[in-house]
Amino acid sequence: MSGTTLHLRSELGKALEHRSALTPTTAKALIDAGYKVNVERSSERIFDDSEFEKVGATLVEENTWRQAPTDHIIIGLKELPVDDFPLEHTHVQFAHCYKGQAGWENVLSRFPRGGGTLLDLEFLTDDRGRRVAAFGYHAGFAGAALALENWAWQLTHPASEPFPSVSSYPNEEALLVDVRKAVEDGKAKAGKAPRVLVIGALGRCGSGAVDLCLKAGVPTENVLKWDMAETAKGGPFPEIVESDIFINCIYLTSKIPNFVDMKSLDTPNRKLSVICDVSADTTNPNNPIPVYTVATTFKEPTVPVEVKGEPRLSVISIDHLPSLLPRESSEAFSKDLLPSLLHLNEWRTTPVWAKAEKLFQEKVATLPKSVL
Repeated sequence: MSGTTLHLRSELGKALEHRSALTPTTAKALIDAGYKVNVERSSERIFDDSEFEKVGATLVEENTWRQAPTDHIIIGLKELPVDDFPLEHTHVQFAHCYKGQAGWENVLSRFPRGGGTLLDLEFLTDDRGRRVAAFGYHAGFAGAALALENWAWQLTHPASEPFPSVSSYPNEEALLVDVRKAVEDGKAKAGKAPRVLVIGALGRCGSGAVDLCLKAGVPTENVLKWDMAETAKGGPFPEIVESDIFINCIYLTSKIPNFVDMKSLDTPNRKLSVICDVSADTTNPNNPIPVYTVATTFKEPTVPVEVKGEPRLSVISIDHLPSLLPRESSEAFSKDLLPSLLHLNEWRTTPVWAKAEKLFQEKVATLPKSVL
């Protein structure tokens, strides 16, 4: 029996975040394996508190992870709310502080200052270097859905009416009903189906974007599937500017030539009206789409780009797109993560977790002394 206690925290401070790193299904598997699972109550989580209680998890009050014994492992999804107090626990989460993001030093320094450890979900990899679990497929799926809806919206509404707020769907089919209608409305106005260019089409994220486009009724020949072979020559790419929609699904690891920039947009050949940056590396200095600087939200999904002429152009850069389909995306992610979670009782000697700790220590070593 494990004897290890896992503490699932609520996603306080992340508006409209309904996903969960653990689901009732995976919580039951962990409990059956001997783990104790504490679950913070949450009115935002897509799974009801009672669903966890029914499988044997112990419900605790929201935001009580700080008071938990330091040997409890804290599991969450998104980054913690901005604060300064040192972190004493081992945290399993996405922290978004390893790639030079804005404020990364303040986020990361909290762990060594408190003696805690970050095991970042983004960097859990198997023996082949492939991520053991990711939300990529549903991120691409949701991003493409909003991109198509925004394309149609801009065709059928004046510039004074930006694309409206969105909220989570109970299931995939409910989302597809809305997207298919939007595509038909857009086709009726434009006289044609949109041309969609997906970069990173061979990965999880890109395959989700492609699948959504096809399920929504975009003809196969209108969906351009690009990956490393097509981008090897280096951008900016006129093919992006001459498409109606560009969906960026790459995993950015280093500086690459820009895919599109303000200069490349300044052409009479521009048809591009929607960019969906699913990768959402908004504050990353290496972002290959330097035409916007604002991370968008479900409340305000788009940000305009100041371009000459028509059509108008806007960017979607939401960093929690899978929350548009929180139940499906949580189940898929947590199922993939489960084999690794089952080894959390021995995480220091299990390769997937040991590599994550090694990376954490390497990143901590780059922190300026002023923040420690």
